[in-house]
This record gives sequence, C-alpha cells and structure tokens, in this order.
Amino acid sequence: MKLIRESGVEKVSSAAFIFTQEIFMKITYRVVIAMAALVVTLNASVDDIHAVRLTTPISVDGKLDEPIWSRIPPVTDFHQREPDQGAQPSQKTKVWVVYDDDALYIAARMYDTHPDSIVKVLGRKDYFTTADWFGVYIDAYRDKRSGNFFYIGPSGTVGDGVLYNDDWDDQDWDGVWEGKSNVDDKGWTMEMRIPLSQLRFNNTPNQVWGINFERDIGRRNEQDYLVYTPRMQSGFVSRFPALTGIEGIKPVQSVEVMPFVTSKAQFTHPPGGNPFDDGRTFSPDAGIDFRYGLANNLTLNATVNPDFGQVEVDPAVVNLSDVESYFQEKRPFFVEGANIFTAFGQGGGRNYWNFNFPTPTFFYSRRIGRTPHGNDTLDNADYIDMPIATRILGAGKIIGKLSDSWNVGTIHAVTGREHAPFQLNNVRGQAEVEPLSYYGVARVQKEFPDSRQGLGFMGTYALHDFSADPIGSKLQNTMNHNALFAGVDGWTFLDNDKAWVITGYTALSRVEGNRDRILSVQENSQHYFQRPDASYLSVDSNATSLTGYIGRAYLIKQKGNSYFNSSIGIIDPKFEINDLGFLSRTDVVNMHIGGGYVWSEPEGIFRVRELGGGFGQSYDYGGDLFHRVLVEWVYVQFTNFYSINLNFAQNPSLTYNDRKTRGGPQTLNRTGIEFDVNANTDQSKAVYANAYLSSYDSPQSKSFYYGANIQFRPASNVTFSIGPNIGMNNENSQWVDAYDDPTAAATYGKQYVFGELEQKTISADIRLNWTFTPQISLQLFMQPLISSGSYRNLKTLVRPRTDEYTIFGTGSSTLIRSVDPSSGDVSYTVDADGPGSAPSYTIDNPDFNFKSLRGNAVLRWEYLPGSILYFVWTQNRSDFENIGQLQFNHSLYRLGNSQPDNIFLIKMSYYLNI
Repeated sequence: MKLIRESGVEKVSSAAFIFTQEIFMKITYRVVIAMAALVVTLNASVDDIHAVRLTTPISVDGKLDEPIWSRIPPVTDFHQREPDQGAQPSQKTKVWVVYDDDALYIAARMYDTHPDSIVKVLGRKDYFTTADWFGVYIDAYRDKRSGNFFYIGPSGTVGDGVLYNDDWDDQDWDGVWEGKSNVDDKGWTMEMRIPLSQLRFNNTPNQVWGINFERDIGRRNEQDYLVYTPRMQSGFVSRFPALTGIEGIKPVQSVEVMPFVTSKAQFTHPPGGNPFDDGRTFSPDAGIDFRYGLANNLTLNATVNPDFGQVEVDPAVVNLSDVESYFQEKRPFFVEGANIFTAFGQGGGRNYWNFNFPTPTFFYSRRIGRTPHGNDTLDNADYIDMPIATRILGAGKIIGKLSDSWNVGTIHAVTGREHAPFQLNNVRGQAEVEPLSYYGVARVQKEFPDSRQGLGFMGTYALHDFSADPIGSKLQNTMNHNALFAGVDGWTFLDNDKAWVITGYTALSRVEGNRDRILSVQENSQHYFQRPDASYLSVDSNATSLTGYIGRAYLIKQKGNSYFNSSIGIIDPKFEINDLGFLSRTDVVNMHIGGGYVWSEPEGIFRVRELGGGFGQSYDYGGDLFHRVLVEWVYVQFTNFYSINLNFAQNPSLTYNDRKTRGGPQTLNRTGIEFDVNANTDQSKAVYANAYLSSYDSPQSKSFYYGANIQFRPASNVTFSIGPNIGMNNENSQWVDAYDDPTAAATYGKQYVFGELEQKTISADIRLNWTFTPQISLQLFMQPLISSGSYRNLKTLVRPRTDEYTIFGTGSSTLIRSVDPSSGDVSYTVDADGPGSAPSYTIDNPDFNFKSLRGNAVLRWEYLPGSILYFVWTQNRSDFENIGQLQFNHSLYRLGNSQPDNIFLIKMSYYLNI
C-alpha cells in the first residue's frame, strides 16, 4: 500500500483508500459467509418437530379453516439455501403436523407480500419445474439415508418420490395420497393427507421419524428449508430433525389392488400378400396390479399380464456402430423402486466420474418383455408374423428394509413362449421365437452405524426353457440356456467428516448354452475373441459356458470447495451379462484421476464458478492403449441464473482401436481435440432455452453437432417445447464390410472394407403438455428425424495397427459400379489386386437416407385417487432410400406420403385399498 506523509501525519491515498475499503468489504463478506455457515451448522440441530393427535376430522381442501391449525404452535424456523445461503427467507412460512390412526396431515401457510406474483404452474403429477412449491420429506424408518417426499404447488399440481443414499432422489415412485392448495390475499395455503399405508416404519409404541420441509419461491429462484445441505457439503436425509409425538399407530398391511382392462386397435401396412396380417388388429386384454405391505417395512408389488401401452414411444436412432442402442426404461412397474438395483457399486459416494469406462447396467429391465430373439430357421421365410414384444405372464417385486440397516429388493418375472407363423415356398409353419423364460434379481445391502461403512450383494439370474422348441437346437443358437451374475459392493469413509470415501464393487458372471451359442457369444461385438492379433485371446468352439469377472474402485473427496475423484476398473474379456444387463464391451483396464475447485458463494456477477480437469486412459488385457484423454472444464452460473458450461478434451497420444474392424486386427487412432459448450437461461421464466454445441476434430474424424431446446409456457397450464438438433459427421474410414481373401496375408486372410462417410442428421423433439386440472392432462410427443449417409472411396486396410488404406480403383485394385435394370439398386464389385489372384467381392450400396416420424398422444384422467383412464394414440411412419444426399424437401415429401402405422389404446384401471 502506498502511504503519503503530510504534515507529519500518515494518510492513505484515495486510490489506496478505495482499495483498502474493498479489502475490508471482502473480509466482511467472508465473515458474513462464515457466520452463515455457522448458522447452517446450528441449523442442522434444529429442535424436534412435535406432531399432535387429531380428535376431529380434517377436510383436505387447502383452506386452513379447521380449529386445530390455530390451536397448535407452527414450525417457522426456515432458512434460505438459494440464492442467499443461511439468510432469512424473503417470505414467512408456517407449518403444522398432525396425525390420526390412518394418516399423517401436513398444513402450511405460505405468506407472500405480492400474491399476484406467485408462480403457479398446473401440470400432471411429478411435473417439476421452477415455480412456487411446498415439499415435505419424511424418513419414517429414521435410518438417516432414505425416505419419501411429497410436493404440491399453488395450482394443485402434486408430485412425489423416494430418497436414497442420503443425497439422491427418484421421482418414479407414485403414492396414493391427497393434497389441495388455495391462493388468497395473504399468499397461499395447502393441506396434505398422507395415508400411513404409503409409508413404511417400525412397529414401536412411540414413533420417531425424520422430517424436513421445503418452500420454493419461483420468481426469486429461492429455496427455503427447515434444514438443508450447505453448498459443497453432502448429506441431506441425515440432517433431518426428529418428528416426535406419534404414538399408538402400527404399520398398515393393507392390500392395494388395481385391476385394469385395455382395448387396442392397430392399423398397419404390411407387405402385399402377407397371409398373416391384413393391417387391422383388434385386441382386448385385462390384467391386475397389486401392492401389499409385508411385515413392517417390506412392500410386495406384483403384476399379472401387465400392459404398458400408455408409455411414451422410444426415439428413432440411426446406429452405425457395433454397440447396441440403449433405451431408457419407462414402464412404471420396473421404474418404481429401481434405484436399489441401479445404485449397485455406488454406495457412500456422491459423484461417480467416467473416463471411457464402459460401465455396465447390471440390471437392464428392458430385457424382460423384449422383442423376441427370433429363430435362424426363419431367415429365408417369405412371410413372418413376428410378435413385437414378449408377453410378461407375471412379475413381482419386494422392496424395503429388514430392521434399521438392511435394505433389500428382489424382482421375479416370467415371460411366455412366443411363436411366429411363417410361410416358405407356399408352405406354412410355426416356429418358436422366444422360449418360456424366468428372470430374477436380488439385492441386499447392510449399512453399519452412522452409514460410515456399507456392504452389499446383488445377483441376477435368467433361465430359458427350450424343451418345447419344435425345431431342435435352432432357437438355442440365439440364446443362452442360463445366465448368472453375482457381485459384492461396499464403501467406507476415511474421516469423521465423511469427506473422503473409498467405494467400489467386484462381480462374477457365468453363461451356459450349446456350443454354437457360446461360440457366438465369444465372437459378438462385446468380446471379439476371434481378433487375429490378440495373442492373449482364443476362440474355444467346444465351450458350453463362459465365466468372467469385473471390478472397480473409487477414491472420492466430496465435501468442501475442492473435490477429487479417481478410479481403477477392469472388465475381463469373458465377462457377460447381456441376458439381464447391458454391456457394451469387455477387455478393459481403465483408470482416471481428476479434481477441481468450486467458488460456491456469489461474488460480483457470478453465483457459482467451477474449474476442473482430469486424465484418463484405458488398456486392453494385452497391454495396448486404446484410449487416453485430458479433460478440462469450466462452469459459471450468473446472478441472473443464466449459466454456461465449457468442456475441452484432447486425445494426446496415438492409440489402437480394437473394435473398428469388428473382430479383425487393430487399427491406429490419431490424436484429436473435442470442444463442447452448453448454455442455459433462467428456468423460472415463461420462456426457457438451452443450447449446445459439440465438435471433434482429428485427421480421421470430424464431427459437429449443435441444437437447442426452447420451452414456452404461454399459460400456467400449458408447456410447449421444441428441441431441434443438427449433426454433421465425416469419418475417414467408416466400417462397410469384410470378406475372405486368402492372398491378404498382412490382414490375416481377410479384406476389411471401409468408406469415407459424410453423414448429416436433422431431428427434433417436440412436446406439448396441456393440463386441464391436476387430474386431467394431455401429453403430446413427436420426433421427426432425417439422416443421410454418403460413402465415397471404398477402401481396404493395408496392414494392422495403422491407418493406411488402399482405395479400390487405384493402383492395381478395381471397383466396378453396377445398376440393376429392374430395381435400380446399385452395387459395387471390388477386387484388391484387379487381375491378380485375390477374389472379387460384391457390396451393396451403403448409401442411405432414412426418414422417420414417430410420436404419441396420451390423455390421462385420474377420475379417483389412484384410478386412471388413458386414451392413447401412437403413430409411426418411416421411409428408406439408398441415396446419400439429405435432400430436405424431397425427404419431407417422401415422409409425408409414407403410410403410417397407427395404434389406438384405451386403458382403464381402478384402485382398491382393501
């Protein structure tokens, strides 16, 4: 600091004074923040909440006109988490808790000095968006890790879900409860009635639960809690204050039954002359779902002949890779409570990074009821009436707790035999295309005191019965006879503050089948045992089983402004779980290390700033490096709640690709650079936008993807969003085919054919949610997609572990283009040495232009609590041409004139609580 001596007195210059003042203000700011953090710490020990037993009935209408609400003291000690952590809320809130033998009642008064500014959004159940809300969190087990939450908005929109792993939540649980709200000149009020049958708690005379409340004020992006998780800290459920005063109640072992009936009409356009399908199918059906509370803390859910016709259709994809497309589970029976299975290997930790580790989904429920596998005897059939899905005869699951520290979950399902009528050379027959099958999964997890350690087990088993297969072993060639997965996971915290944690898992898999099937498993895209330059792998054509292992361990720092994340993982080449899981590849030794720092307190124009980076790499079991990456990222959120996220990644080393030739030798990957940017506006506004841009550049591949999602809320009950996406991808060597060539000694007796691909894709996700009342809503979804791919310079790999190719038609090689005069189909005949001894090979034109338009409309009416009537219309139309140009107008014309497949469904369910 510069000092000026004047008249024997030291004075600070004006510039220095300003600087000193800024320093003082910053120090004061830090002190205030520290004091706020102290408030947060004290807030974690808020007084217990006392529930009062009801003596008179309550009418759940959202109006606080019952005498009980003015007779008992309210809970008022809320604090902000956002935007000003630790500060007093901008508006006052009062909450009351009462109960009777059947239910827990929550009432709240949300004062607002500007009631006309309350953000009211009317939406279907679980439609959470930035608006005004009031939420209740209940840890009825008092295990400080799990629970349920219930939300309501001033428009009457409700939502619910479950809490698990102390910090995580899942909205896929649907409880049956009542909630009403009312807006007046003081703000708004609400009442909830939560039946005890929807909660699981211990059978003790005096109940002690955990409870927490949250109020959101939409126009300020404000979140007020009774107790909250401070920024850069972890643990939510474990902070809940105790709810006391509940006496003389017992766990409810009621039976909730939901029978349903459906009627489906399908209007399709099968190929002409199909003797099995005239394009019109009418199919009534019925089934039943039920839920039963077992013992104290376990719930049995079961379904017989379930129907999931009301779920949203899957998006269309154009997949040019050797990896199966992954689709999200949307069926309610499998979604609800799935977190106990999906969290395998992720206990204790909060952030699980992934640097190119092909993390498996150990339980992929979409395998149950999937499209039939088929039967290779039908490959030459003229007509086949293939079922679109395998019927689930019945399924059941048990999820809950045994004592306070044991989490358990299990699912069992049986799917029926499926047959496909076929016609070959005017002779009709019927072939089994899916056997009778059993699928089971079990999960057990033990949490030790204060959840400082945990140990768990998970297993899955699939069994297929081929005894009724009328075509002998043909169906068995496409499926394993049985598949077993068994794994152990756990965690331990390394310090008293639970900032550092070691967590991970290890598991074994075993599949059994006939020799042809196990040979197929060894050679499929997950394993590629036939790779000729992988000396550590070999194909065993006599094998009837395959046993492999997997393991991964993390070291994570997850508290404080600085964070750290590292892992090491291995996947044995023989590991296989795709009967009831999802696995993209094996033969991996992977590691990563990274960290960063978050400035979590607002300063200047910033609310949050984050800077981080990491390093990761992967080897195969032969010691060859196939992936290495350096990553850096920056995240900024501004005081106006706009945000931007920048990511930069570099592949700094030459690596080897053992998947590009799809079972052939390795090729060489050149270095490349990737850049991604994602920007968001304030989600509380009537118009919200998200935009992204992603690019990758290397000598072998150049891609550019960009898009946006714009959401409009023209009225409190209407939300419309459109998300256009544009992608351009240029690959120097995109896989086309492979054929035998005994003269190709350098490439192990095969020619691996690639092409220079120029792909363009345009798509959009279009959604309309129109809610008429909290019980009646209309959802529309539509996805148009156009994707074209043009292949030039067909070429063949010169030698392994390089990116050297010979373009057919250059040197001594030849390429002849042919056009079928009757159909106009184009093909190419290639020969690696022209007049030499190498054989020629004919390749169909790989160019494509695929168009798709699919969507559905779902009208949902909850005419009684838990009882729902659905009206569903699903349409799918598509078109394919062997042309490589996008031709936007031409594609739209072709798509618009294509014949659509329409499905109309009515489903009615009725909820009974016995």
